Amino acid sequence: MDRLLTVRELALSLGCHRITVYRLLKKGEIPFIQKKGVGIRFRKADVDTWLDKGVPHGPPAALLTLPPERARTRTEGGSEVAKAKSKTRWNFGCGAVYLRKFKGNLTRFCIDYRDACGERIQRVVREAQTLEDARDVLIKKVERVFASKYGLKKPIERISFKEFGDIYLNEYAKINKRSWKTDKGYLRIMAESESFRGLFLDEITSREIEKFKAERKEGDGVSDATVNRCLAILRRLLNLAVEWGYLEKGQVPKIKLFRENNLKERILTAEEEGRLLRSCSEHLRAILVTALNSGMRLGEILNLTWSQIDFDARTILVTKTKSGKNRTLCINAPVFRELQRIHAENGLSPYVFVNPRTKKRFGSVKKAFKAACRRAGIAGFRFHDARHSFASRLVAKGVDVATVRDLLGHSSLRVTERYIHSAQEQKRKAVELLEDPQEKPEDFKDSLRAGDVESTPRKVPHVSPLFSVN
Repeated sequence: MDRLLTVRELALSLGCHRITVYRLLKKGEIPFIQKKGVGIRFRKADVDTWLDKGVPHGPPAALLTLPPERARTRTEGGSEVAKAKSKTRWNFGCGAVYLRKFKGNLTRFCIDYRDACGERIQRVVREAQTLEDARDVLIKKVERVFASKYGLKKPIERISFKEFGDIYLNEYAKINKRSWKTDKGYLRIMAESESFRGLFLDEITSREIEKFKAERKEGDGVSDATVNRCLAILRRLLNLAVEWGYLEKGQVPKIKLFRENNLKERILTAEEEGRLLRSCSEHLRAILVTALNSGMRLGEILNLTWSQIDFDARTILVTKTKSGKNRTLCINAPVFRELQRIHAENGLSPYVFVNPRTKKRFGSVKKAFKAACRRAGIAGFRFHDARHSFASRLVAKGVDVATVRDLLGHSSLRVTERYIHSAQEQKRKAVELLEDPQEKPEDFKDSLRAGDVESTPRKVPHVSPLFSVN
């Protein structure tokens, strides 16, 4: 008597899932018998004959990678299904793909698999529009887990520049950089540019980078320094792609930055300072006086709180600095008077500089500062130049560079030297120190008018050569 196989036994014999057997039964592609009270059974001889003739849809094991025709809805708990009100799940040999409803009646494809340590991982595949898209992502994730577990070389996962830009922003910039919002803006500019739009990460070459530099500088008209900020982020992004296994080391192109010249000689004179302060509104005047007499950055000033100020010791504790290190500044008389006046008016607010209309701290004074410079007739002066003016005035008064460095909060003297600009008068006096005290400039001018200057070349004394040629 021929042996009868159950669905489970046949699935084990063929090396496929039971769902695959039921699918073949539904299509009528595999011979079977159905006994009353027993169910579906398969004769071993009939199965062998069916296999000898050849399976119409390929080897049964290959069918494991195909989802069932009809989605299976699972509402009970206690399984590999994620917790949600209603889910549709497709099981594969390496994991599963399921649909999940989110707020706003939004449905997304999700993947479900286990990492090398056996921990369950569930991720939303936001870009997946079809089941095949989500399945491809699942296979790639499992391939990386398999390679990591058995010490194999991880396969490179091809990814678009825009997609990896989001990974860089969420997994690196937001965690490690306080200026991550600036990175977000630069990444958006690069992703929408003609040079990088629609490119995969491994398609970015030196040629595309040079095209982007020309596009930004010539097309958009931005400065070399602005282009360099984008390129610096791009360089870090590509290096992280290598560290995280999205690029090979040899695929990272060379990035050549523009040579910058950010040393702008714009120091506010005493007369210009008076005109500018008279043209400022009351709140802007206090902010500008603080900047000119403390060297603090605009962000440090706007974030200043009363808890950072010690009126008895006349000091300011500057926190949330660019270098990440706190520093203590001494308050001189002009700043002390402004702070006392402001404290008497709005000392109830935790912040020092508060908008009198909204009762909230100032987010920006850019528009008010430009208007004050226009009324004062001062051109080419930025708010950050107040910090330059502070440093230059200290040096002109004889303060050593090391002290200026500590007041500005720099980590090295080399950085401080970029902010120190001597006024033109100090430069002229420095050169005049080399003059002969007995020679007067008027005598030289008179000699030029009288024509006393020698018209014949001066006789050069003979000097013997060190080497003679025979």
